[in-house]
Amino acid sequence: MATPASLDGTLIRFNKVALKVAHSPGKSPAIVFIHGGLGSRTNWCLQWDYFQALGQEMLAYDLAGHGESGRYRRYSVGRHQRDLNRLLHHFKIHQPILCCHSYGVPIGLEWAKRHHARALIAIGGGTHNLTPWWEIPVIKFFALGGHHLYRWQFVQTLLQSISNEQLAEFYSRNSIPTDAHPFEAIEGFWGYDAQHHPISCPVTVITGGDDPMFPPAMGHEWLANLLHVQSEHSSHITVPNVGHLVMAEAPEVVQNAITKWL
Repeated sequence: MATPASLDGTLIRFNKVALKVAHSPGKSPAIVFIHGGLGSRTNWCLQWDYFQALGQEMLAYDLAGHGESGRYRRYSVGRHQRDLNRLLHHFKIHQPILCCHSYGVPIGLEWAKRHHARALIAIGGGTHNLTPWWEIPVIKFFALGGHHLYRWQFVQTLLQSISNEQLAEFYSRNSIPTDAHPFEAIEGFWGYDAQHHPISCPVTVITGGDDPMFPPAMGHEWLANLLHVQSEHSSHITVPNVGHLVMAEAPEVVQNAITKWL
């Protein structure tokens, strides 16, 4: 399935980096999608299709070092947060709904700490302990040269063949990175810790029941630790029999969570 033309995006330059950005004008509040490590703006293709049909304003982009965006010599959550703020200022987006996945969640948290968001949807990510023990050696292996394996077509085909139906469609529209930069960029998220994060917008945490990277217990813990959050409007949703890519395996859950804040 092809990527929607409006998700093709354009390059927008800010100082030292050019970001590949897709923007669809429409009704407020705007929905801003922030992908996780090794991802890209097309990770949100199912949600993009759905809300574009409803005429909602949307923004999705490739984080620096990912997809078709430019690269930094050094990466940090703070630098990603500044990129997001520049994009929102560029498109005159105020009080957006932030929909974030995995390592994209810290970026949304850092922005919501400094600015007003209508709501934060946090999928498979939180405030701390985001890096499983095995991730550092694996990512370093791929950053140093292991990423070349993904250039082999049979490896891509094999990965798609072992996916379920929902993930097969997702991978048909999202390729695995074949260069080192996305793997190098992940290091900027290691050690992130904001267990007592002062944000004022309501939060919807979504976790996959079978997610080995961010299990439901972690989602419950970090929501409970958020300071100044509008707890009476916040919630934690666990999706049974779903892994880390909830937006692909159970897109209707993500879409319903967003719709609540429209």
